[in-house]
Amino acid sequence: MAKDWTIGLIGGSGLYAMEALDDPQWIAVDTPWGPPSDALLTGRIAGVKFVFLPRHGRGHSIPPSHLNNRANIDALKRAGCTDLVAVSAVGSLREDLAPGRFVVVDQYVDRTVGRANSFFGPGLVAHVSMADPVCPRLSALAADAAEAAGAAATRGGCYIAIEGPQFSTRAESRVWREMGGDVIGMTGMPEAKLAREAELPYASICMVTDWDCWRPGEEAVDVASIIAQLHANADTARRMIVALAASLPRERAPSPIDNALDNAVITAPEARDPALVAKLDAVCRRLV
Repeated sequence: MAKDWTIGLIGGSGLYAMEALDDPQWIAVDTPWGPPSDALLTGRIAGVKFVFLPRHGRGHSIPPSHLNNRANIDALKRAGCTDLVAVSAVGSLREDLAPGRFVVVDQYVDRTVGRANSFFGPGLVAHVSMADPVCPRLSALAADAAEAAGAAATRGGCYIAIEGPQFSTRAESRVWREMGGDVIGMTGMPEAKLAREAELPYASICMVTDWDCWRPGEEAVDVASIIAQLHANADTARRMIVALAASLPRERAPSPIDNALDNAVITAPEARDPALVAKLDAVCRRLV
């Protein structure tokens, strides 16, 4: 059955300062997984409801390894989001992906360690498919919107997710290229995995800010150059979100990802841990 869109938007400071957002309101959302990165900013653009979450908190106070990704995804699901669009800064691992380019990725290599990467666990086991980790419909709409906003956009690419917070060594950067990586960042995982477990179609729009450090003679990556490129991209990113809102079909047709857990939960009902089931009241209320 078709329903209205509610787009969850995960990104940085340049996106919540949006003049196009009607009736903006910050709301606090509690989750059983702890606090999300920040309150949620709700409003409408071209009549479409948006729920914005600053991934690192306002002022960028939370490093990648300390993000409470489970709380972030739970809060967005709890706020009624139907789909998630993630906007992030990345380094380029390919000569044709220059700083300033937008890349709508469609694959990941997860090299993070020690991050809580599932809502499920002992007492309720589930194995979702991540073969195709992003939503093709939402990704195509986002790529169209990026181009409408004037961005040079690449459709498809492999995102290497590293733990950080340090940038790669030159040797590591060359390894990531050999592994088939196109861009590199620190936040794409486990965000994409948790979105799939929450049955939320997910698209990742990556803004290239630097060349990482694989190119011969290339200067090392530094925060100042990344921030400068982010500021240069901010207006385009805001226009992209406005274009996305304007381009969405009036009604949201169902997505196969809406039912991603149908063949994923393996624990028999009588063996499920009631405490974990209770924590999943928003993430998979449809099943538990």
